[in-house]
Amino acid sequence: MGLESGTARKGLPDIVFERMLRAIKSGAYKPDERLPTEHELANEFEVSRPVIREALRRLREQGLIYSRRGAGSFVRALGLREPLGFGQLENVADLLNCYEFRMTLEPAAAAAAAARHDKESLAAIKRALELLRDATNRQAHREDADYQFHLAIARAAQNNYFSTAMEALKDHIAMGMKFHGASVKREATGLAKVFGEHEAIADAITRRDQEGSRQLMLDHLKGSRERLFQSSHR
Repeated sequence: MGLESGTARKGLPDIVFERMLRAIKSGAYKPDERLPTEHELANEFEVSRPVIREALRRLREQGLIYSRRGAGSFVRALGLREPLGFGQLENVADLLNCYEFRMTLEPAAAAAAAARHDKESLAAIKRALELLRDATNRQAHREDADYQFHLAIARAAQNNYFSTAMEALKDHIAMGMKFHGASVKREATGLAKVFGEHEAIADAITRRDQEGSRQLMLDHLKGSRERLFQSSHR
């Protein structure tokens, strides 16, 4: 029986997502194995292709699968997340070191995203940007949307090393964003200024301006670090 007669409490994308999640975690799909096409999955689950696309989007956002341009979706090697660890943030020096690393990693990812983004990965960047816009309009800061924005750019670079490193750094980045958000809220125009930086990065990526994207991301991270520590570390 197909899923079209599924439960009223769960939507079809939820059911497909959960079944595929179990299949990936159980090893039914091997690391770096190419998933069946949307058409094949729609036939397998007896649902429409938009349902499959939504389930795949959720799997991708949770870092369980990744896309190769023109080649389809592939299973991420989940085991990579455990060895690639950065420990816990212990002190301010660790936070400074995290910013230093991000200033090497993220400008390169932004330039690659400008060169390689596709319609889907660009849409993910813009979804996160809209969440940031909404928060800014309410004079609030959302660390989760901020992180999703930066992660979406790393994924749009179409290079798993960028996105895997960003995923491994999630707790470290979130801590920096939390403190940074508190510092900019103390300034009358702080949140609007930071949103403007995000918007400019997204615009440069959309226009496929590689060098502009690289520089804007670097300037944004330098500015964040300086706003957070209230000093110049050049």
